[in-house]
Amino acid sequence: MNYKDRQQASYALLIVNFLVVVLVSSNLRSPIISVAPVLNQVRQALQLNAFQSSMLTSIPLFMFATCSVLVSRLSHKVKITKFLIYSLIVLSIGLLLRVSGSVIYLFIGSVFIGLGICIGNVVTPGYIKNNFPKQIGLMTGIFAVAMNLTAALASGFSVRIGQWTGLGWRGSLGIWLVIALLALIVLMLELLFNKGSVQHKKEVDVTSDLNLFKSAQAWSISIFMGLQSLFYYCLVSWLPAVLGDYGMHGNSPGWVLFVIQITMLPVSFCSPIIAGKMKNQKAMIILICALNLISILMFIWLKSKWIYCNAIVLGLSTGLAFSLAILFFSLRSKSSANAIKVSGMAQSIGYLIAAFGPPLFGKLHDLNNSWQQSFLFLGFAVMLMLYFGIQAARNKYVED
Repeated sequence: MNYKDRQQASYALLIVNFLVVVLVSSNLRSPIISVAPVLNQVRQALQLNAFQSSMLTSIPLFMFATCSVLVSRLSHKVKITKFLIYSLIVLSIGLLLRVSGSVIYLFIGSVFIGLGICIGNVVTPGYIKNNFPKQIGLMTGIFAVAMNLTAALASGFSVRIGQWTGLGWRGSLGIWLVIALLALIVLMLELLFNKGSVQHKKEVDVTSDLNLFKSAQAWSISIFMGLQSLFYYCLVSWLPAVLGDYGMHGNSPGWVLFVIQITMLPVSFCSPIIAGKMKNQKAMIILICALNLISILMFIWLKSKWIYCNAIVLGLSTGLAFSLAILFFSLRSKSSANAIKVSGMAQSIGYLIAAFGPPLFGKLHDLNNSWQQSFLFLGFAVMLMLYFGIQAARNKYVED
């Protein structure tokens, strides 16, 4: 193969690598987010009770919390590309089972979906570090935008997709199988491109004996990941109820959520690029926490007044926090193997922390039928986020 052919092959592989990041990340939120808008349809069709309905969203989160560390430990035994292929196969099976029309398959499918997304969540930051070592910030931004954009589309168009396809809730939830299969095809193309020596040279660092549980830096990243997730899931879960008590009804709470998601998109793209060029990201951590506290104070004092301004503040802070947490996986590790390990540890611990947030937020409201204590709880979480975020933002590797 002459020089020109090698250059063309290299460009083609780069495009395929880029498409892998976009398509894989497009599968990491939308299959879960798409459930909420059609949940009532699913309940009526399959005669589910309230507990069974809640399990449709909690099962994937439970899989994230329990399997992320295990996935990171297994990742060194399988090439990153093949591991992503396995994740998409598992995800596709889950998506197919979930719309089969059986209650049993509905829940089995949810388990498969949670496991497939879990693998993608953990492995993709390592894939980015492995294939784009000089563009980690840019590709992390693209990763975050693709994930949040498809999540926004899933939340906004699930019902209409069911109507357009004529399949109801099955069409709403099954449409994401198309995206999973597209990602699978692109990953198969990458395997064909990498039959030569290129991929073997790239993946020389896929093994690691590092024990991250002894790394203070890894713990700081993990707790920061958990606290920013807790803040996000508390608001996403309870914001409609909060705004309802504040006098907003009908579609208004949905529009507030839409503004939050849309605001997150440009921030999620730009912030990793900027953060990747900084010596440390302490200033960004301070900005995130300041915006979070401003939003909490606006909820306590202004309630639904200036709510769309508050939604923009929330979109800025949550977009910054999420993309920065994901960036830390790659930025604070020296190899793709350790990036995957950090990703596994941070997401396992992070989702365990986040899982306690919404129930506690709601319980505090029930104590005196006021949301003030719930938001004070979030304020306490933000102060912890500030401390652990500053620790995570230090210019220090988990290996040090």
